[in-house]
Amino acid sequence: MQLPASARELINSSAHAHLVTLNEDGSPQVTLVWAGMDGDDIVTAHLFETHKVRNIKNDGRVAISFQSPTTSAMGLDEYLVVYGRGTLEEGGAAALLQELAHVYLGPEVVFPGMPDPPPGFINRVRVERFSGVGPWTGRAV
Repeated sequence: MQLPASARELINSSAHAHLVTLNEDGSPQVTLVWAGMDGDDIVTAHLFETHKVRNIKNDGRVAISFQSPTTSAMGLDEYLVVYGRGTLEEGGAAALLQELAHVYLGPEVVFPGMPDPPPGFINRVRVERFSGVGPWTGRAV
């Protein structure tokens, strides 16, 4: 599914993103992440095999929420929630994190601040549906 331009703009901004994965028992696990777009997919990068990475390996169903800095005409904080399926690609995490660091931290930042970072993982989320409050919904709220 292709996201509207307004949703893509929010994702490619420095909006905080919360990645929700599923633990083995079905309970949610939430992590603050940096996110961006690659084609029609949302991408996040992870240097190590963390809890969220293991969860995606076990069950690719994810949700990502993005907090917008704007408010709706009714005064509600705008946000976007994307539901989809994450797949992991080995390698490339440091390069993607460096790209995202320029968005989240500034153009001069070098990240990650370690010599020879591990290859890590790129989580590629195929969008299945989305909701929230904002211009991406097509509703005046």
